[in-house]
Amino acid sequence: MNKDNILHTDTNMKITLFSEVSVGISANSILIFAHLSMLLGENRPKPIDFYIAFLSLNQLMLLITMGLIAVDMFMSGGRWDSTTCRSLIYLHRLLRGLTLCATCLLNVLWTITLSPRSSCLTKFKHKSPHHISGAFLFFCVLYLSFSSHFFLSIIATPNLTSDNFMYVTQSCSLLPLSYFRKSMFSTPMGIREAFLISLMALSSGYMVALLCRHKKQTQYLHNTNLSSKGSPEQRASRTIMLLMSFFVVLYILDTVIFHSRMKFKDGSTLYCVQIIVSHSYATVSPFVFICTEKRIIKFLGKCVAEY
Repeated sequence: MNKDNILHTDTNMKITLFSEVSVGISANSILIFAHLSMLLGENRPKPIDFYIAFLSLNQLMLLITMGLIAVDMFMSGGRWDSTTCRSLIYLHRLLRGLTLCATCLLNVLWTITLSPRSSCLTKFKHKSPHHISGAFLFFCVLYLSFSSHFFLSIIATPNLTSDNFMYVTQSCSLLPLSYFRKSMFSTPMGIREAFLISLMALSSGYMVALLCRHKKQTQYLHNTNLSSKGSPEQRASRTIMLLMSFFVVLYILDTVIFHSRMKFKDGSTLYCVQIIVSHSYATVSPFVFICTEKRIIKFLGKCVAEY
């Protein structure tokens, strides 16, 4: 591992990463505040609002944790011990996994909620929030167990130069793992993430197919074109497809950069690019929720008018 941390002198990387973290923290904080205020002000809050607020809270914690890690990547200061390294890296990996899980389950809940009465998903509308909550708790336990190897493989960077240690931050390094141990942890994680991505894609595709059929039926019955803005269901479907497509593209880029980093054994540059890519969804998605939800726009408009 090259102890000469070129990130310390890379101003562009530093500005890009800290800007992304700052914007993401601000956007998620606004979204959480808006949803909590609406939930407290409504007699019968929508279950999906709870999940959006939870996803935003999870992304907020993820970006805060990433901000702390970035400080140790770019700033020269006191060094962390092994306990601090393990705790922060473990928490960061756990929050990343929960973001994937929450995004997928939110997508499924959104699909069930917006499905027409003629759909086979209608019978799940009243039970889906409870089932999805149970599924989320199940995945939480899986993520807790699958990320536990970071307590064994993350250590404080030793005072020696070695190519066997992989760069994480200035204070933290990843111990080399045997092929068996890598397979033992990476295989279940790969299966889990492939399952969640596939479920996300299937639910989005199913909902879009239903809405396209519904649009054709409506145009046939009324013999008129829909407004350019579209129905609320159509706007919701566009939002879902936008978020899902953006998430999948970033996930693929993250995977490609990660394997490139493994191949070329890059200690810092590709790692920083991977961090920027992998946290882009947590930064951008709150703006999509805010801009496509009229209730949030009206609520924020009232807040601005009052001040």
